[in-house]
Amino acid sequence: MEEKKVKRVNIKATAQMGKIMADYFYELNDAAKDRSKPIAWCTSVGPAELLRSMGFLIHFPENHGAMLGATRMATDMIPEANAIGYTPTICSYLTADIGAYLKGVTPLSKAYKGIKSVPKPDVLVFNTNQCRDVQDWFAWYGEEFDVLVIGIYTHRGVNDVGEELVVSVAEQIKNLIPPLEKVSGNKFDMGELKRVMALSRECSDLWQKVLFTASTKPSPLTFFDGTIQMGPAVVLRGTQQAIDYYKVLLAELEERIKNHVAAVEDEKYRIYWEGMPVWGRLSTHSKLFAGLETNVLASTYCNSWVFSDFDENDPFNSMARAYTKLFIVRSDEAKEEYIKNMLEYFKVDGIVYHDAMTCPNNSNCRYGMAQRLEKETNIPSLIINGDLNDTRMISDEQTKTNVEAFVEQLEERRDAL
Repeated sequence: MEEKKVKRVNIKATAQMGKIMADYFYELNDAAKDRSKPIAWCTSVGPAELLRSMGFLIHFPENHGAMLGATRMATDMIPEANAIGYTPTICSYLTADIGAYLKGVTPLSKAYKGIKSVPKPDVLVFNTNQCRDVQDWFAWYGEEFDVLVIGIYTHRGVNDVGEELVVSVAEQIKNLIPPLEKVSGNKFDMGELKRVMALSRECSDLWQKVLFTASTKPSPLTFFDGTIQMGPAVVLRGTQQAIDYYKVLLAELEERIKNHVAAVEDEKYRIYWEGMPVWGRLSTHSKLFAGLETNVLASTYCNSWVFSDFDENDPFNSMARAYTKLFIVRSDEAKEEYIKNMLEYFKVDGIVYHDAMTCPNNSNCRYGMAQRLEKETNIPSLIINGDLNDTRMISDEQTKTNVEAFVEQLEERRDAL
């Protein structure tokens, strides 16, 4: 395939998002200095709504891990964590984050003047709905900071999210309240939880609408845009700021659709991305696919912060249901059904699986899923070997060659029809 240079149209709303994210990090930094508000560390799909309703400011270590990857700092940090006993094959979010802490560095310092470190926590709260690594990750920091570590143990390999599972997780969330009251000094308020849940649900709905604009031909959005634009949905869900931002972003994308403005000029092929982003190669991959007139426009990953089951009138059960319906928690049967629906909805020509070396929980091509889905849907697939953060696991030349061959395959299929 012959690549060409493609001019991308920047998303104007991104400047506003930058301001929102800066405010978020500076508020955390100020609270860490003057101890004006309690600070909780939370896994990215943990009970943020409960924490926010109880007056905590929230730091998300996975978000920090992604920043380490996107700034290409991660690979230099990982050996620091390896040296204290973490093997190179476990989650490179974990090893990069702990390694950065051990070296006393953070990408926040480069992005936000005056921030020298991540904010010290008063409590660490995890949910194992992503993987077991998060509890080990938080346990290490619990010892380091001598603070309480509490969490939720979610069932895995779930086919149907039945009431027994929902009740089990809901009870675990409720059991977090007494220790959180003790740490924060604030009494739990059901009315405040309902208010935060309503905001989180509205944020979720708007974020889904943003992502689903990509179903339009040509798409006004790429997956690579989505990995940047998801910031407020991850760290600010349950706040008005996130809602206000996604209203602005959605309006801009709808204007693009109205005026037939494509995210990838001369969009010819449409691709679904399954798995983690390669954070240190977002720009490289974006340019690679765009240069082949191909838009990677939708993903399972960005949809991980769509919580359509949130219901402020039933906060604990709906929170439990939403966090257990998470794609990564589900059985292969449920995952395959979900992906089939997404492939049809976004009208894609192919699917790319990222087999991330240090993230087996989010690599769904290791046990024949890619082959099964290709047989059922007749949609071609490509497996890219790499990693979310550890660039030593990535061969840029091999990725480029494989992607070019895959797009050529798509072209031959289309010509044959």
